[in-house]
Amino acid sequence: MPRRKTSIKRTRQDKKKHLQNLKIKQQLKKTIKQFQGLLAAKDTAEAKKILVQIFSQLDKAAKKKTIHPATANRKKSRLMKRLAKSA
Repeated sequence: MPRRKTSIKRTRQDKKKHLQNLKIKQQLKKTIKQFQGLLAAKDTAEAKKILVQIFSQLDKAAKKKTIHPATANRKKSRLMKRLAKSA
């Protein structure tokens, strides 16, 4: 356990930020799974709508440094490839 006030505060901030990052990542995974389900069901029109949401979530996560910007770009590229392949 930290003893200094600054260390205690930093630990408290880290926990709070960790929970926020976890929430963002879980929401992103949930939306991607929804997108994959739509592709499996051959519903490309609805999948395109969901893809816009995914791109927005990825960009926001990258901007907040929750995920690396290159990771966000890679995920967007791969999702677009999957959509093009199924269409």
